[in-house]
Amino acid sequence: MRVTRGVKITAGAALLALAVAACGGGGGSDNSGSGSAAQPVRIEIAEPQNDLIPGNTGETSGAEVLNALFIGLVDYDDQKKPVNRIAESIDSTDQTTWTIKLKDGYTWHDGTPVTAQNFVDSWNYTAFGPNQQQSNYFFSVFKGYDAMNPQDPDGEEGPKKAPEPTATTLSGLKAVDDKTISVELTHPYSGFPTMLGYTAFYPLPKAAFESEGKMKADYGSNPIGDGPFKMSKPYKRGTDQTVEMARFDGFKEGKAKVDALQYKIYTDLNTAYNDLRAGNLDIMDQLPPEQIGGAKAEFGDRYIEQPSSGIGWLGFNIKSGDTYAKSRELRTAISMSIDRATITDKVFSGTRVPADDNISPVVAGYRKGACGEACTFDPAKAKSLWESNGGKGVKSIDLSYNADGAHKEWMEAVANNIRTNLQVEVNVKPYEKFADILNDLGDGKVKGAFRMAWIMDYPSPENYLRPIFGTGGSSNYVQYSNKEFDELLNKGDSAASLDEGVQFYQQADDLALKEMAYVPIYFYTTNGAFSANVKNVKIDPFERIDVFHVERA
Repeated sequence: MRVTRGVKITAGAALLALAVAACGGGGGSDNSGSGSAAQPVRIEIAEPQNDLIPGNTGETSGAEVLNALFIGLVDYDDQKKPVNRIAESIDSTDQTTWTIKLKDGYTWHDGTPVTAQNFVDSWNYTAFGPNQQQSNYFFSVFKGYDAMNPQDPDGEEGPKKAPEPTATTLSGLKAVDDKTISVELTHPYSGFPTMLGYTAFYPLPKAAFESEGKMKADYGSNPIGDGPFKMSKPYKRGTDQTVEMARFDGFKEGKAKVDALQYKIYTDLNTAYNDLRAGNLDIMDQLPPEQIGGAKAEFGDRYIEQPSSGIGWLGFNIKSGDTYAKSRELRTAISMSIDRATITDKVFSGTRVPADDNISPVVAGYRKGACGEACTFDPAKAKSLWESNGGKGVKSIDLSYNADGAHKEWMEAVANNIRTNLQVEVNVKPYEKFADILNDLGDGKVKGAFRMAWIMDYPSPENYLRPIFGTGGSSNYVQYSNKEFDELLNKGDSAASLDEGVQFYQQADDLALKEMAYVPIYFYTTNGAFSANVKNVKIDPFERIDVFHVERA
């Protein structure tokens, strides 16, 4: 998945001042505040980075919207185990060739049935390199992917260019009949059924395409989905401040409890929070840090605090970034200069946990203390490591973050840590929108350090590694590439079971932790709240709001 733009917690500005001394930021609002049946349930989001296309959505706000419009082959239960949804069965005798059977009765919002060919068309579209879909990389385990995504023989910096693709479809994918999909992977992968609940694997209707493999230009602004809600009007990204939906009464699993949703786009969480308090907004799945103490008291049983699968990092472009970004020793020195315990305690009011691994504690494979000394606050060793590796020659360090996710406080605290403990100038650089920093990261324009976070797409340690650190990974903004790392992931995939594969994923994790391209800072907690207009609000560990069961109060 999904990179996440925001925090879930809160703290006081005064406490922040204490923290930094000790250790070294809308959309509009309407005035339709009543919870009458005529009003949609209003949910806060940031502006999606891309149009509303499943294969091109790699961040949490866009994914939140798609969660109402689409469903996939599987979903996940309260224990984070995959459960079939559109899939009737997903079987294999060798974990390389898979047969997927579909249930009857699911339809698109235009009334046509959901078929095996809809999955095949969607997956081929996302997997075809020239379509430049963000989730393309997730199909790298399918046979035939390489022919659709030929590699540049001498890399981006060399004079040669990648040859043209020799295929437009995955050779290992076909619709056997309307209800059967056959998949052949490049190697055995025990976790394959688990990953199929991710947004990238949603189907697309025939109506999405103007011809074979070519999507209609306006589909992403007015997508026809197969989920419990449908678009009630087109959404023009960059202009519209809301995404409007109506209940889809033809949904096979029944009717949602409310008849309409409105996703409201904000660039400032405090503005959203004020709207929530005034009854002009109904659900926030993250609150601004400076409001959390008051939110607990004000919202009472309408305040939500629970474990999340998120992890927050400080990232570095290790290939083409600034001098300190390209030095493992200097990155490690920066990591050791950061007082995670004080930041999580003071800035986040104790509602976050200092991160000591790249894998979240909510999934199998997490190891307490895996990061070791590199994630341990030690100002003296940090400064010694910094100075012995040329740190004195670094004039300044840049820390970039998105301001629409309420990251200012903790990024300022990190800056003060580095500034104080390494004696170097630090510049904190906010981007107004998460989408903007993602675009610059994708273009390699961010040369210094940057804030990043990850919410799991599916419950597997592999999901915390391959998309982020794997060669060519969909969210590998640090440009990490290690053949041994990639091979360990494949070994983990090929194990007889997910549990047996964990040891290989952990070995790969050790390589990533040693490199410190992404520096773990804290593990997330979900801190949300909802208005008196609604009830039965639930947020899962993927930080998705269960819009199907939300009710009016």
